[in-house]
Amino acid sequence: MPPRSTPPLELRGALVIDHMQPQFAATVAASSDGYFPVVGESAFWLEARPGIVINRLMDVALKRCRVTPGALVTERSYGTLEVHGPDQGQVREAGRLILEAAGVGFEDGLRPNLLTDEIIRQVDSHHAMLINRTRSGMLLLAHDTLYTLEVNPAVWVLLAANEAEKAAPIRIVGLGAHGAVGRLRLAGTDAEIEAAVAAVHRALGSVRGRDNTGVD
Repeated sequence: MPPRSTPPLELRGALVIDHMQPQFAATVAASSDGYFPVVGESAFWLEARPGIVINRLMDVALKRCRVTPGALVTERSYGTLEVHGPDQGQVREAGRLILEAAGVGFEDGLRPNLLTDEIIRQVDSHHAMLINRTRSGMLLLAHDTLYTLEVNPAVWVLLAANEAEKAAPIRIVGLGAHGAVGRLRLAGTDAEIEAAVAAVHRALGSVRGRDNTGVD
């Protein structure tokens, strides 16, 4: 029987986080199944389909670069990996080798598609308590301004969260980067949220890649 051919890899998104911000690093670390990152480190993230290929791609990076694995997640359809370290050059080289092994480049990924992009001002106290029950980061307080983002592919929510924290002293209330969509919740004053949202739009708007019209 002839060997079965391997289906081509679909890159959904790949990015470098140049300098992890304090809340971003702590929130990612809190849900990490691997070796958690710390503030100031750089990271390379990749989301691909079929999901199981991330094992082969992780192997390439760990054998050739001084990086640490932080995520190796296989969902129903997609796989996500992350490597990080204090040497940004090594992290970028790991990303280059991973993409080379996958036979793709950064621009072969899907551009971010914003599914939800909303600011809610003066959050009710009961609303805040409901969100806090399932938060993955800081607390949302009564009368805060709340920003919610859903983006596809999910990996782009990481870029959004880190760039938002660079731009303003917001609080990251929720951050989910696996599955069909990525979800982000930010809290702060009106001015802080508006500055953060502007940074999110700049970052996601600068991503180059394939056309993306929805969740698949």
